Amino acid sequence: MVESVNATPTAQPTPVFILVGPQMGENIGACARVMGNFGIPEMRIVNPRDGWPNEKADAMSAGSPVLKNAQLFDSLSDAVADCQVLYASTGTPRNMVKPTVTAREACSRARAEIAAGQKVGILFGAEKSGLDNDQITIADAVLALPVDPEFSSLNLAMACGVIAHEWRAGDPPPEGFKPVEDRASQAELEGLYTHLHDELDRSGFFYPPEKTPLMMQNLINLFARASATVQEVRTMRGVIKALALGRGKARVERDG
Repeated sequence: MVESVNATPTAQPTPVFILVGPQMGENIGACARVMGNFGIPEMRIVNPRDGWPNEKADAMSAGSPVLKNAQLFDSLSDAVADCQVLYASTGTPRNMVKPTVTAREACSRARAEIAAGQKVGILFGAEKSGLDNDQITIADAVLALPVDPEFSSLNLAMACGVIAHEWRAGDPPPEGFKPVEDRASQAELEGLYTHLHDELDRSGFFYPPEKTPLMMQNLINLFARASATVQEVRTMRGVIKALALGRGKARVERDG
């Protein structure tokens, strides 16, 4: 091992992503960026072709802490020495007697394995040739993405991104994306429907009168599908009121 820096700890243990013989610094940086996006902090790099540290990797990482904490290794055996479980990502069938799983299956299994205290690594091969058979042989399972067999080669960072996404796929959305206001209650919606009915009735909208229930049903269905918030209901009632007052004002001006 050439260099070893502890990755930033996270509340939830994650797999370690191991880049074996990556070629371009830009791809290493892009991998670090997407790993940071999805909260996977530990990257290990085995024999990068263009040397290390790498300015192009730094630029492409957009300041990702994953790159700053990356570990550099001389050999794959050193890089995986503390791992109990390994998944080898590849887009090429190898005709090995070895389980093959999708990224979703691998991440589901990895969660259980990590919860049991095991260190899980996911291997990624070089951009040009991927992992060789000897590197895949040491893995517990092959991780294969459901790509088109006629065009199966993924960019290294794209492969990292797909698997990183699957690791987080079951998590809830970030706090900042939650609704800022609760949905309106049925009582608030009923107040809107009554207000709308009364003003439409007053304006002569319901014609012929016997179609009033069906017309209101259509309007209520429209608002029910909208999943309106409290503020949206208040705004809509303000619109109805403004239109009603405007109608009266126009009538006065016309009759005057």
